[in-house]
Amino acid sequence: MYPEYMHESIKKVTQTRNKRYELAKSGKPVFPPMSSDEREEVLNKFHPDYKLESKRKIHIGPNKGESITTEVAEMLESHSRINPKSFDLSKPDYETDILIIGGGGAGAAAAIIASQSGVKSIISTKLRFGDANSMMSQGGMQAAIKKIDSPPHHYLDAMGGGHFDNKPELVRAMTEKGPDVVKWLEELGVVWDKLDDGSFQALHGGGTSRKRMLSSRDYTGAIILRTLMDEVRNQPDKVNVLEFMPTVELLLDEQGKCAGGVLYNLETEEYFTVKAKATIITTGGYGRLHIRGYDTTNHYGATGDGLVIAYRAGGKLLYMDSVQYHPTGSVFPEQIAGFLITEKIRGAGGQPLNKDGELFVFPREPRDVESSAIIRECVERKNGIKTPSERVGIWLDSPLIEMLQGDGYINKQFPAMHRQFIRYGIDITKEPMLIYPSLHYQNGGIEINEKCESNIPGLYVAGEASGGVHGRNRLMGNSVLDYNVFGRIAGEYASTYTKSVKLNKLSLDHINSYEKELKAAGIRTDLISPVLLPSYTPEDVRKRPLTAKYEGTLR
Repeated sequence: MYPEYMHESIKKVTQTRNKRYELAKSGKPVFPPMSSDEREEVLNKFHPDYKLESKRKIHIGPNKGESITTEVAEMLESHSRINPKSFDLSKPDYETDILIIGGGGAGAAAAIIASQSGVKSIISTKLRFGDANSMMSQGGMQAAIKKIDSPPHHYLDAMGGGHFDNKPELVRAMTEKGPDVVKWLEELGVVWDKLDDGSFQALHGGGTSRKRMLSSRDYTGAIILRTLMDEVRNQPDKVNVLEFMPTVELLLDEQGKCAGGVLYNLETEEYFTVKAKATIITTGGYGRLHIRGYDTTNHYGATGDGLVIAYRAGGKLLYMDSVQYHPTGSVFPEQIAGFLITEKIRGAGGQPLNKDGELFVFPREPRDVESSAIIRECVERKNGIKTPSERVGIWLDSPLIEMLQGDGYINKQFPAMHRQFIRYGIDITKEPMLIYPSLHYQNGGIEINEKCESNIPGLYVAGEASGGVHGRNRLMGNSVLDYNVFGRIAGEYASTYTKSVKLNKLSLDHINSYEKELKAAGIRTDLISPVLLPSYTPEDVRKRPLTAKYEGTLR
């Protein structure tokens, strides 16, 4: 439950609710949307990406000389976990057609498509199969399936949301294939929310010109990934899932083609080599690096591993200066700080309010703009509410949704959210939620083309690990569509590639070359990557002799 000192502010939220309800029912904007100049101003002043210290130049590798997110640069300018001399690559432990690195939605979709082509694959996943950000998405998936909508409308929204930095061919592929993905998922068993007449329920997301957010209550990611996982598990003769065995380096052949990877068994601490005709990276994002010190919505294994192993092998990265902060991460109860409060809450009528119960921003601005406005309200205007641990946040008025949509709407449409807060004595049908921007998404990644090909032959990338689809800001629901569309595409083109490629002698020479680059650039670091798992060990404890050899933290 909320501390006593917060009740006065909650009372003000209640007092302004009827007036805000009347305005919302009128159909008029509840708050003036920002002009393009106003958006630029709030971004430049308050978005974490725009702070001078948020970026620095990277000194080695394919993106040498570019300014990228500081924590990412530190992670990339680090040492490998392995000594290449320790491996006999003439006798790989596994051989397969495709090595899929990552056990989330994109990896599962790629494996399904590959198996339909008669191609065998191994899924190397750090934790359990399905322990991924894909499982945690709540609000929905965008797809232009309504009569008033179209893929071109969706395309323009996505391009505008990404500040027109997106790669147009990727956005076109994603938006045009959206309706097909909806049908494919439904045929596999996904149960979409429907209206009484049997048509799809669709809501607005921030930055969208049409209602195209399809959902499965607020379990959308879980429902989709469970369905994909079931399909993968039904094909054990075609797909071998290796759990708790992340890939820590790529294998190349002597001609520079990607030829598999080196896997590390987290339980036995053994290394294994996998020779593969094609490799697909689907490792997701890096939320657990806690960029700029922000809490995160991401799952425990989201440490940017795919970026590291691809970069070390010569993979070009794109837009690594851009991070997405979700406007509405939980800030209280503090046991769930960073927990995602889906944008669907605002799509259904929830409103962001300051300590005086006042609206201060249009509720459905693009995510980066909405986040910046919330930060401004708390930091510059001092209109936030402090928590007992000195965090700060603003209210998200969820009870207004019940007034607008009818009694029982929250429990029907947001059952997981409702139960999460009930655990802490907060009923979001009667009390607002306290929120603040939370580190949410890796806007950039490994650069790909419309076939999911990277600049390394035989290396494909799909989902959040890729760069270019969303530009420098992603709109809600496009990530779910992204990993389904490009997971399928990667599976298709990687499968075709395996039927003609001829691999030469395997090599880990690129690891030695990277070490030489580090030395030549004068970079001194004891950091080892991929990080694999984040550390929350306090600094004073880490310095004790018992943990003196602790490896791999960016916190």
